Formats: sequence, structure tokens, C-alpha cells
Amino acid sequence: MAKYSKKASEKVEEAMHEMKEGKLKTGTGKKVTSRKQAIAIGLSEAKKLGAKVPKPKE
Repeated sequence: MAKYSKKASEKVEEAMHEMKEGKLKTGTGKKVTSRKQAIAIGLSEAKKLGAKVPKPKE
């Protein structure tokens, strides 16, 4: 299984929490309803901060 840094998992946790509260938005400003989309946003934010995020499988 892929190894994610602690910082990456914290970012995903934050994104999930925001989604459940209805505060997480997509890039276009729409509300996020998908669990997978929230995880992707969290990993993307973590990657921007320089956290260890493995490349996705193809």
C-alpha cells in the first residue's frame, strides 16, 4: 500500500470535515458532495505544501 505523510493525512481529514459541514468547495465554487472528491482535494492541498504524496496508480 502507498505511504502518505502525516501532513497529507491531516489535510485529507480537514477536507473531509469541511465536506461534512458543507463548507468544502470545488475550484469552480460548487459544493463538494463526493467523498472521493474531498480526498482528492485534501491530497492536492497537501502536495502543494510539499507533503509526501505518492503518484496515483494508472
